[in-house]
Amino acid sequence: MRLTSAADPALWIPVTDSFGWRGRRHRKAAIRMLLGQATQALGAPARPGSKLGAWAMSQAAPLLMRKADGRVLVWTWKADPELVVAMASVQELTNDLRRARATMPIEYDDTESFATPLGAGEKLLMPLPPEPSTPPFATYTWDTGTHLITLTAICSDRERFGTLIPALDELARSIRIAADLTGGETPGVLRIDPA
Repeated sequence: MRLTSAADPALWIPVTDSFGWRGRRHRKAAIRMLLGQATQALGAPARPGSKLGAWAMSQAAPLLMRKADGRVLVWTWKADPELVVAMASVQELTNDLRRARATMPIEYDDTESFATPLGAGEKLLMPLPPEPSTPPFATYTWDTGTHLITLTAICSDRERFGTLIPALDELARSIRIAADLTGGETPGVLRIDPA
């Protein structure tokens, strides 16, 4: 199963297809922001990630994204690439994954329903996570029965997080499943997008 999206190009820069020089600056900014958040979560003082580390990871990222083959999509905020990074992924829904979701801390039970063309999903907003070192984030999930589709957005600024929610909702609504169909396989069948 692969994902596709029609994210608004005025708001989001896709990192997924930024192979080579195209999108390199945004890819590095996204990685640098995530590295900075990771070091802060480990107890280090808040500071941006290493430029050398971000550069090295940004060189490997296109190959990893290509290998993921549509199972992972990543975007950065166009106006400020280090403000927010959003990643959509699809995973096979195994018993281990179901168990891991069932044993999440109680703070993660505060979801609200969120309907999209993918179906009825859940939306979780954490503007003030329980751990002060954890950055604010939003998670959207859809259970298709066989796969779990997740969109997670991490923000570097607690004060600006609330202003991004409408754009994140629209990004979540733009995610679709890309089906592999062979032409002429079943004559007389018309496939219509649910949207």
